[in-house]
Amino acid sequence: MSGGHHVTRRGVDPSEGFLNSLLEERRDEYGSIIGLSRAESPVVSMALDLGLTQRASELSISLTIQPLTFFAAVEACRDFVAVVRAWATRYPAHHSVAHGLADLQLADSPAFGRDAATWKRDGFDKIYELFWLKVFGPKLVESVGRERMLSTPAHLVEELPNGSVLLVLWPTPSEFASDEARVAQARAHVHLRPDFDFDTVLRTLRERSAALVPVEPRFHPDVAPFLSRLPDEFAISERQRKIAELNAFRPPESEEWLPVALPSDVENPERVLESYGDLSEGLVAGLHTKVPSIMDETAESLTALDFFFWKEDFPERYERHLIDGHTAPALGAYLGDVLVRRLGGTWVLRQKMEESQVRVGKRVWLPFLRARRYMQSRQSLLDYSLTQFFKEAERYRP
Repeated sequence: MSGGHHVTRRGVDPSEGFLNSLLEERRDEYGSIIGLSRAESPVVSMALDLGLTQRASELSISLTIQPLTFFAAVEACRDFVAVVRAWATRYPAHHSVAHGLADLQLADSPAFGRDAATWKRDGFDKIYELFWLKVFGPKLVESVGRERMLSTPAHLVEELPNGSVLLVLWPTPSEFASDEARVAQARAHVHLRPDFDFDTVLRTLRERSAALVPVEPRFHPDVAPFLSRLPDEFAISERQRKIAELNAFRPPESEEWLPVALPSDVENPERVLESYGDLSEGLVAGLHTKVPSIMDETAESLTALDFFFWKEDFPERYERHLIDGHTAPALGAYLGDVLVRRLGGTWVLRQKMEESQVRVGKRVWLPFLRARRYMQSRQSLLDYSLTQFFKEAERYRP
């Protein structure tokens, strides 16, 4: 769960949220999906998949709820179980699960290590994993053995009128990663799958718990404004590992500077500055809807650009000749303007664009050279971030 609770019902799924406020519907030849979401705490998203139009109707419900602490109260969990019981009784499901989304991802649910074609063909033909709450359809119950299923060591094991079995491993899901909960999970799992080894199952569960232990962000201060935006872009199961990786990241010191300025060698500085202004304005015009703060020309604007280019994987997705011929020069002009506007810098212009400098205090900086290096790859967006470049130049502001 790690911040969320997830129910899948194949018919249902709770993971991180609940409904209301925004409704979106999509319909095509494959069927119809209705999405409901609510932004206020507890944050909720819910999807109703009405199934393929070419086949018999099937209802699939996915419900995500955040934060996980919403399920820390026994009463809230009891009410939730009652809802699932009512759904599973009224709409028989061959599989339903409620659990933490992060742990579901680590378990590779619903594929469980199978390729897409195999798991879509076979579905939940056997018990691959156990989670906090599961509803087993009659066919799966019979494959395990009804007597064995009903004798599972768990908080709640209940036979439903349609032959399904509702199983809840422990009272609340909020502590799913605790060692006590993992032992209960492993014990129930090997009861239903006697071909599994208890120690092996428990070791795997403990490894998953370790992967979800919160890691405190300790990012390098020069790039912290940028790096702090990245973890949420990864799957919830990967975030703690990514935070640890980003904590260890140390950007190389900027080399795009000179101790002494190269003398200006342009005959018409006003015209050159005007051309730089056109480049910068072109960048703003092209990105202002996706990066609204670009119009402010601040340090925060540079961080927003860092994040945008990284999220878009810009250097890898767009044609190299367009990046080298337009994006990088426009970005260099914009970066130089920010140094001028926010750090009191002054342009020292050169005929060769990459040699044009911005003097800030006792150093002169090379924004066009920085922009070119920055735009080489997704990794270079981290190694040569605009955020870090500004931070280093800021330390030399008079």
